[in-house]
Amino acid sequence: MLEMIHKPQPKTWGIPVRSMSVSTSQDLLADDAQKRIALSYLSEAWAEARLDGIDGDCLAQASLFTAFAELVATYGEEAVAKFVEGLSARVKNGEFSVMAAKQ
Repeated sequence: MLEMIHKPQPKTWGIPVRSMSVSTSQDLLADDAQKRIALSYLSEAWAEARLDGIDGDCLAQASLFTAFAELVATYGEEAVAKFVEGLSARVKNGEFSVMAAKQ
């Protein structure tokens, strides 16, 4: 999990919640709501790019670059490097696989 080097923060989705004080359950709910909204924005942007003919692989690589750049800017290179060490196992465990609905 990605953690701050000096001060661990509460985590959701494997990423620490940014806060200056002790997080309450209300703070975590607000963070979860923000993540759902952010995912909605990204899904819409992704769909528009695909309609404009942008290849999914190109979108994925650009998205990963942007995401990692933001994480490095927020948490630093060492913390992000530690976080990505665990991604291989998570991919193999199917955390990022989207199963098609069977009819």
